[in-house]
Amino acid sequence: MTNPIGVHAGCWGFDWTPAAADATIAAAARAGYDLIEIPAIDLAVLDPADTASALHRHGITPAVSLALGEADDITSPDPAVVGRGLHRLLAAVRFAGAIGAGYVGGVTHSAMRRYLAAPTTEGRDRAVRTLRVVAQEASRHGVVVGVEYVNRYESNLLNTAAQARAFVEDVGEENVVVHLDTFHAALEERDLTAGVLDAGELLGYVHASENHRGALGTGSTDWQAFLRALLWAGFRGPITVESFSRDVVGPRSAVDIALWRSQWDDPDVVAAESLTFLRAQLDEARRAPVHH
Repeated sequence: MTNPIGVHAGCWGFDWTPAAADATIAAAARAGYDLIEIPAIDLAVLDPADTASALHRHGITPAVSLALGEADDITSPDPAVVGRGLHRLLAAVRFAGAIGAGYVGGVTHSAMRRYLAAPTTEGRDRAVRTLRVVAQEASRHGVVVGVEYVNRYESNLLNTAAQARAFVEDVGEENVVVHLDTFHAALEERDLTAGVLDAGELLGYVHASENHRGALGTGSTDWQAFLRALLWAGFRGPITVESFSRDVVGPRSAVDIALWRSQWDDPDVVAAESLTFLRAQLDEARRAPVHH
């Protein structure tokens, strides 16, 4: 059994009007990906039926992701802010159910921003309780919820696989998993292998992203060590390419994810080359001697 290989829709930008959604889904399918990761839409603005129709036409499997912000941070002491976070997470689950996606992941545990204070036990507890409610609703839709730990500049709560695993264990629902992104892990783990080992059997989803978020194979990531660790651990979940360009996503999104320089300008080329690179690296990892 091989891992499904996905690509984040943001490779082509974050516009999700019906025409843009169709073009992005078509591009991902044309490049040869098994899966496309779609940012959760605002159900009050866009109809998920358009996305579902495009996925059916182009024959590709969806996943859904989002990142909470300051206005809907479920660690907040303000019940209204936590309530908005719960609403947004439940809406993402409904969106996933409507388009046939079995996964909702991303920064689901706190705001994705620079915090100016250490996390509190009370804030963590609020996040755990909220994710438990979300997971219970997600189970009714056949959806797995992923908790993506991110670097210290984009969350104060979960920065390592060990922290994410402990958080997932405290949520205590079978459909909640650890989501590992190599970009963030490269900043925070001893090495990428440690992240895989610490997540253990709770690892459910992977973002394959270079240390500089450029095209795969153009940075300092030790892909062989990482992919061998995944294989040795028996990981069979999706591995989704995540590469963004300032030239493509537009100025607002570029500021949100700190894309201060452009590393490529053709998403079709980057998507195709990253897929070729990742498949070749996986093939090489599978031929490596068995780890003991």
